[in-house]
Amino acid sequence: MVGATAAFFLAERGLSVALVEKGHVGCEQSSRNFGWCRRQMRDARELPLSGIALQAWDEFAAKIGDDVGFRRCGLLYATDNPKQLAEWEAWRETARPFNVNTKMLSAREAAAAIPAKGRQWLGGVHSINDGKAEPATAAPTIANGARKFGATIHQECAARGLDMVNGAVAGVITEKGTIRTQAVLCAGGAWTSMFCRQYGVLFPQASVRQTALRTRPTTDLGEAIYTPECALTRRLDGSYTLAISGRATLDITPQGLRYARSFMPMFMKRLKAVQIGINGSFFRGPEAFASWNSDTTSPFERMRVLDPAPSRRTIAAILKGVTNQFPALTGIEVADSWGGYVDCTPDAVPVISQADGVKGLYLAAGGSGHGFGLGPGIGRLAAELVANDTPCVDPTPFRLSRFFDGSRIKVGGI
Repeated sequence: MVGATAAFFLAERGLSVALVEKGHVGCEQSSRNFGWCRRQMRDARELPLSGIALQAWDEFAAKIGDDVGFRRCGLLYATDNPKQLAEWEAWRETARPFNVNTKMLSAREAAAAIPAKGRQWLGGVHSINDGKAEPATAAPTIANGARKFGATIHQECAARGLDMVNGAVAGVITEKGTIRTQAVLCAGGAWTSMFCRQYGVLFPQASVRQTALRTRPTTDLGEAIYTPECALTRRLDGSYTLAISGRATLDITPQGLRYARSFMPMFMKRLKAVQIGINGSFFRGPEAFASWNSDTTSPFERMRVLDPAPSRRTIAAILKGVTNQFPALTGIEVADSWGGYVDCTPDAVPVISQADGVKGLYLAAGGSGHGFGLGPGIGRLAAELVANDTPCVDPTPFRLSRFFDGSRIKVGGI
C-alpha cells in the first residue's frame, strides 16, 4: 500500500517512477488487514497524517477512474471494560485539536448500535467520518493509477540492492537488471530492515504474526465493528473479515533477538494476547540472518510472498467470539483464512525518513498495524521527501534517527 501510494503521488508530480515488487502489488500485509481507514484512536503523532490519508482515500476514485473500495461508513466501538472506556474518553482530549469527528456512546446507545447477546456494554465510541476500503484490490488499483500518470510497474522483480557511488545512490539493482536513479524509497514492509542492513542502516523492526478470516456473504450486522472479543468489517460483496484485535504470535528470530529490548514496552502495551513461537521464520524470511550480493539470488526472490499459515486456534477463537455475541452468524461459512506479518517499530509509529549515511535512500515502513488506512498519508509524505517538496505534515516524529539520538521513545496508541 505505501509503495503503491508513494509511486502514485510521485508520478502525479510528473516524475519518472518505477515501482519494483518481488511478488505482486499488495500481496503481503496490504491485502491481509481489517481494511479500516480511521482517525479514531490514532496516536497524536499520526493524527495530522491520518487526515491527509482520508482526503487521499476520498480522491483516488476520481483521479484514477476506478473504485478502490473506500466508503466513509463510520466505525463503531463498544466495551464492557471500564478501563478501556476511560481510555477512549481520555483520547478525545488528544483528538480535540485535530477536529476528529467522534462521539462517545452511552450504555444505551452502544447497546442500540451493537446489540450483542449476553453483553452489557458500559459505552462505546462512534467515529463518524472514518471508513473502510477493500484490502485485496486497493493497492493494485492505486498502482494502476500511478501507471496512468506514467509510472512503470515491475512485478516478480526483486530489488537485490543499491548501486552506490561515493556513498550515494546511483541505481537500484534488481534481479532483471539495474534501474538508474538517484533516489530509492524502500517501502518493503516486514523486509525493510533486512534490505537496509546491507548498507549499515539500522532500522529496529519487529513483526508479529496475526490471523484473520473471511466469511461468505451473510447477514448484515453493520459496516465496521469493534468489541473486545472480535472485529468485523463488512466487505462490498456482503462478506465479513473477522479478527481479534491485539491477538498475535511473536516468533523468535535473529532480528527479533537483536532488537528485543527496544520492543518490549511496545509489545507489553499494545498486545493483549501474545503467544511466543519458533518456526521456520528463524531460518528464512525477513527476520532471519542472510547474506547475498547483487549477482546472486536474494532472500526476496526465495520468498516471493510472505504467506504464513493461519492459526487454527485463533480461527476457532474468532468464530466463538463472533457467534457468541451475534447469534445471527451461527453456522457462518468461512470462505478463506490467512496469516500475515504486521511490521512494527519500537514506538508503534511509522518511519518516513531519509536514511542517515546513504544519500538518496529513503524509508517508509513500520506501519505497526496502521499501514493500510494510513498508507496514502505515509505515501504522500514519503513522496514529498523524495521529491524535496514542502511536506504535508511535520516529518520530525517519523524520522529514523529518533531511535538512536537519545530521544525519549513513547509507545503510541492507547
